[in-house]
Amino acid sequence: MMDRDLLHQSLGYHGPNLLSLLRCEQYENPDFQNLAEETARVLQNRKERRCESFELQHFIARKADLLFSSSWKTNLPPVHETTEETEDYYAIMPPVELFMDVPDKIRRELFFRDTERGDIVVGRITSIREFGFFMTLICLGGSLGRDIEHLEISVLCPLRDVPSHSSHDDPLSYYQVGDLIQAVIKDIDRYHEKITVSLQTSILPSHFYSVKLGVICSEDLPAHYRKGILVASSTAETYNKVLQHTLGFSNPSTVEFLLGKLIVSEVDPPSLMRGLQSKHFLGEDYATVIRKKQSASWALKW
Repeated sequence: MMDRDLLHQSLGYHGPNLLSLLRCEQYENPDFQNLAEETARVLQNRKERRCESFELQHFIARKADLLFSSSWKTNLPPVHETTEETEDYYAIMPPVELFMDVPDKIRRELFFRDTERGDIVVGRITSIREFGFFMTLICLGGSLGRDIEHLEISVLCPLRDVPSHSSHDDPLSYYQVGDLIQAVIKDIDRYHEKITVSLQTSILPSHFYSVKLGVICSEDLPAHYRKGILVASSTAETYNKVLQHTLGFSNPSTVEFLLGKLIVSEVDPPSLMRGLQSKHFLGEDYATVIRKKQSASWALKW
């Protein structure tokens, strides 16, 4: 059986082109046919994304019966999105635009093209009105790195989306101009470039359940943003230099972390190759055991 939510996430990113490929490659798959009409509705009114990964989409379409199979789901605890806890498990890099000469107009277009409802944003309050407050975005939260601080993107947090601490208090009295705010995107109008955000945790996506909304301090800013500030202040830094000096780039636990992030077991099923799906492998043949043996061997040599 195909995992409906995982299929919808993939289609939400790749768009109608992937759906067309799936219909061609999975026309004999009854699980996909049962979801075809529902998946088509997911893409209604979605702005087309320029495709730069045809090979990847063809791979997804051909392997969809394996990639979206519920058998990949395991009892492994999922790794939830945080800002700092996982920094050593993978290379957190500054936005790649900082190393490139990308015009502000293009950066703004890409931001409104790719940003989705449920994304986390960080901004600074610029004005407070009786109906809510406005803030100017400085970065995206979570692991989404974009250089947007100088684009002057203003968003509104309506009064109804500001949590009330008591029935008699004015919710806006807890905020002042200049506060750093972490919020979740509630609505986005791409055509008019208007965004509404919320501080209500009830609309947070499940993978952001632990994200703190509201006033934050400078230490709570995403690691990719803080690294971006350091890179912007130095003309000698290159992408490769920053990458090589990042602890998570060479961390041997990266594979285990990514598997946990994807909620995928290393042993069941063992491969996306259909010929290996029916094979039975001994425990000592799996990569985790082999890596431990290799590490022990290398340790003895040194």
